[in-house]
Amino acid sequence: MTESDFDIKDFLKNLTKRPGIYKMLNDKGDIIYIGKAKNLKNRVSSYFRTGTASPKQQAMVVKIAAIEVIVTHTEGEALLLESQQIKRFKPRYNICLRDDKSYPYIFISSYHDYPQITFHRGAKKKQGKYFGPYPSAGAVKETLKILQKIFPVRQCDDSYFNNRTRPCLQYQIERCTAPCVDYIDIASYAEDLNNTVLFLEGKGNLLIDQLIDKMESASKNLEFERAAVYRDQITRLRTVLEKHFVHGEKGDVDIIACASKAGVACVQVFFIRNGQNLGNKLFFPRIKGDTIANSILQAFIAQYYLERQAPYELIVSHAMEESDLLAEMLTRQAKHSVSIAINVRGERLKWLQMAEMNAENSLLSKLSDKQGIYARYLSLQEELGCVNLPNRLECFDISHTQGIQTVASCVVFDREGPLKSAYRRFNIEGITPGDDYAAMYQAVHRRYKRLKKGEHQAPDILFIDGGKGQINEAQKALDELEVNNVMIVGVSKGPDRKAGMEKLILVEQQQPLDITPGASALLLIQHIRDEAHRFAITGHRQRRAKVKKESVLESIVGLGPKRRQVLLKQFGGLQGVSNAGVDALAGINGISRQLAQRIYDIFHHQDGH
Repeated sequence: MTESDFDIKDFLKNLTKRPGIYKMLNDKGDIIYIGKAKNLKNRVSSYFRTGTASPKQQAMVVKIAAIEVIVTHTEGEALLLESQQIKRFKPRYNICLRDDKSYPYIFISSYHDYPQITFHRGAKKKQGKYFGPYPSAGAVKETLKILQKIFPVRQCDDSYFNNRTRPCLQYQIERCTAPCVDYIDIASYAEDLNNTVLFLEGKGNLLIDQLIDKMESASKNLEFERAAVYRDQITRLRTVLEKHFVHGEKGDVDIIACASKAGVACVQVFFIRNGQNLGNKLFFPRIKGDTIANSILQAFIAQYYLERQAPYELIVSHAMEESDLLAEMLTRQAKHSVSIAINVRGERLKWLQMAEMNAENSLLSKLSDKQGIYARYLSLQEELGCVNLPNRLECFDISHTQGIQTVASCVVFDREGPLKSAYRRFNIEGITPGDDYAAMYQAVHRRYKRLKKGEHQAPDILFIDGGKGQINEAQKALDELEVNNVMIVGVSKGPDRKAGMEKLILVEQQQPLDITPGASALLLIQHIRDEAHRFAITGHRQRRAKVKKESVLESIVGLGPKRRQVLLKQFGGLQGVSNAGVDALAGINGISRQLAQRIYDIFHHQDGH
């Protein structure tokens, strides 16, 4: 039944009927599939029954060289463990969610006289209130911009706030009330802050009622300017509520729709919190072959909410076999009840239909892009004379400023496009400044030394941003490592450095390769070369900024490494330290007034003050 010596009959004889997960491994020991079962023996047996396995299962079964199992107490525990293991190992035949970013929130501090409202991502360690999650940083920034126009609560950093001696531009354009210089008292500021919280909690109508009362009261007391402020706030609020609030929804709901076709899946999620539509986000889970939508949804939900707080309700586009089990797991994870609904009506049905329509449209766009990328790969195969269609491409580029802080980048493309999780940067050391050949040799050698250790797979084609010298160094590094199955292609700048006029150089050829004018392969090569260039420059700038930061502070007598770190942490970076006054600097433990004055002087001298 299999290509290996794995004896499935002997394995099944001793397999338990209890719940748990099973891991299928190939002859290299790689996990190719992870599943969960209420009855391990029955589930694993089903893969090996003739005539019942799907084409995907048949392709997988012939690769199985071993099976490992982990027994759990309940099926729910198995589902949770399965999701954790899939996220960790990303097996080839599983549906895998490629999204590891933490989601952004809006944060309001509770430890200031004049609390700050700001963007937040990461662990919720600071004291205060968190609102979200929002689907993207853009959605948070849009909300903060709206809030600033209605309720001018400060959004600046503490280091900036603490060192102002006069109001900033935000005060001039009526986006802040300048609490930094006491232009507003604590009680009035607290009123604006409370209104902001009511808005974020979805109590927009209550807030409007309160503002109407205040406007009428101000009018009766002949405080017409104050009444006009309330009137403007009410007008702006109504406009925002009409645009962002979901009629008929007052709770926390995620609306999830899935579409799949031709081996590509798209999941669209709409986020509703406190009756507000916070926006939507697209996901393209990795699937193998034509997988049905309800299986994709089930895998997506299990993995997506594994490390996130699920809302009280999920509205989904397809019925799932194990929705009750999923709801039970999510309830336990979230520590509040979570329900999964499919048959919805009225306003909720409209939202679900909109999510489905968006998922379908996004899927069509993705398929179009995928077909375009595939065509470029075909063109690349033809132009370079490859026997097989390339599957994985890598490209190296070098960036430095007059030979200083040299950084090499390696970017990776597969047939889906950029594979950003596989990108790597290398800080180049121990070479003559400006020696691009030595930098290229070092970067390629370090990269493919890891390949020999089995840390990543080899590319079919290695592109080098450079000419004959650079590709010779890359070839030298590969030869030393005995990596001989990688084609090296140099991409040199063409006449006048114009896109589309690049010259392709092979190691064994003296003359550049003749490329068909307008060949779509050139678009693929430009894309990967430009991406490598962007990634290298970004890394170089980061390295240069870090050195600059360290060098400025290192020049200050009496400021050792520990104190430098304390300063940077306390003021949120070099910019905060440079903006700090002598009193603020001297308030840091371990910084004397004399040392604070030296720190202040060096920054203000450099600024020309």
